[in-house]
Amino acid sequence: MKVSFPHMGYLYIPLKTLFKGLKLEVIAPPPISQKTMELGVKYSPEFACLPLKINMGNFIEALEQGADTIVMAGGWGPCRFGYYAQVEREILQELGYDFKMVVLEAPDSRISELLLQLKALGEKVSVREAYKAIRFAWKKLVAIEKLEKKLEYSLPRALDKNRMETLFERALQAIDEAESPQEVEKIAQESLREMEKSPCKSAEVLKIGLVGEIYTILEPASNCHVARCLGRLDAQVSRSIYVSDWVNDHLFGGYLRKSNHKQIMQSSRPYLNYEVGGHGRETVGSTVDFARRDYNGIIQIAPLTCMPEIVAQSILGKVSEELEIPCMTLYFDEHSGAAGVYTRLEAFVDMLQRKKNLSSSPLLIEARA
Repeated sequence: MKVSFPHMGYLYIPLKTLFKGLKLEVIAPPPISQKTMELGVKYSPEFACLPLKINMGNFIEALEQGADTIVMAGGWGPCRFGYYAQVEREILQELGYDFKMVVLEAPDSRISELLLQLKALGEKVSVREAYKAIRFAWKKLVAIEKLEKKLEYSLPRALDKNRMETLFERALQAIDEAESPQEVEKIAQESLREMEKSPCKSAEVLKIGLVGEIYTILEPASNCHVARCLGRLDAQVSRSIYVSDWVNDHLFGGYLRKSNHKQIMQSSRPYLNYEVGGHGRETVGSTVDFARRDYNGIIQIAPLTCMPEIVAQSILGKVSEELEIPCMTLYFDEHSGAAGVYTRLEAFVDMLQRKKNLSSSPLLIEARA
């Protein structure tokens, strides 16, 4: 069995480790490129959202490299993600590809069910071996996200931004190649120390919360590298969700570590009191949470036509007004251009900086007093 999967940020690293632990041959799709986009757009429904089109491009490239099995996540609820796998399977079959599609449905905190799903996927592996593979993959995922958060904090403050990004990329490659949890931990600690040693400026930077649909937040190729662009504009980015958050909350019921998911959902009230699919409620709740933590601004990002995020956007105006935090929404599809996105980010950061300078001016402080 030659297994493949879609890209989403740096998730390919722990997924490769997981499937290798299940004694499967892994054929990861090539990094998302213009070719990936073109393939996905060509063979996907015109009004499908961008993540589906990118997934299609990933799968076609992986199948062309010899993959015979595709692993895809399932879902339910108002978001169209729930039938991605079925649509993708039918399109690929119509194109003449011979493969097996394995859809892993989220067991919603039933850990034993997840173990059984993965054991069934593996080549004669025991439950213990499946558990060991999951633990090693989780170790890599946590290490990667520690480095991502360090980069988000350090990049806007770094004097040499190129070096900071290089350190991060080297660490990713080393973690990908690591063969044991101990090696992963050593790489992560050494890389974090190297990033901390890099010369930084002492001036305060803007803090911007990044909220929205999970795939568009986590996959840089789908959002024109928004987080890196903001870091280079001297703004610290904090994302509302990481892969480990979703795994912890939805697969393990908050067992792996303390979760703030309930707090985020409560923060969405009284603005949004019911589920709208996807991460709509989380977008609203995270915006409220960032505002209460004195962030300077919020950027909502999502695929064009994403219904849950359209609902959330309609509410963010009220949140922005009542909590006095500027919010900007960016929708992405195959026509989004990096130059146009960067211009909007630059203007937003400039506006936030002027607002911050004004609020800290002595005259305004005296007037408020």
